[in-house]
Amino acid sequence: MPEVDKSIEEGKIFAFIGYWGLLFLVPILAKKDNKFAVFHGKQGMVACIAAIAVLIVMHILLIIPYLGLVLYYILWLVVLVICVFDIIGMIQALTGKYWKMPILGDIAEKIKI
Repeated sequence: MPEVDKSIEEGKIFAFIGYWGLLFLVPILAKKDNKFAVFHGKQGMVACIAAIAVLIVMHILLIIPYLGLVLYYILWLVVLVICVFDIIGMIQALTGKYWKMPILGDIAEKIKI
C-alpha cells in the first residue's frame, strides 16, 4: 500500500467541513498551513458566496412579473448545481483527492490566502 500524504490525512476532515456554508472559514483559518484543507476551503468559500449571490438575485427578480418568475426557477437550478458541487467536493475531500469544481474552482484558485 502506498504511503499516504500526511498533510492530506491531517486535512481531510477540515477540507470536508469547508463545504458546509460559512464553515469554509474553519479550514482557511484553523489549517492555513495545510494546502489540502485550504484548497477545499477556498472552493467552499466561492460556492457559498455564489449561492448567496444567486439567492439574492432570485429574490430581486420576483419583482418583475412573469419573466422574473421564470428566471427565479432557473436560478433555483443554479443553486441546486452548487449544492451538488458541494456534495462532490465533500466526497473528494474525504477520499483525499484534489477536485476542482467547474467554473467555481477557477475562481477559487485565483484567491490568495
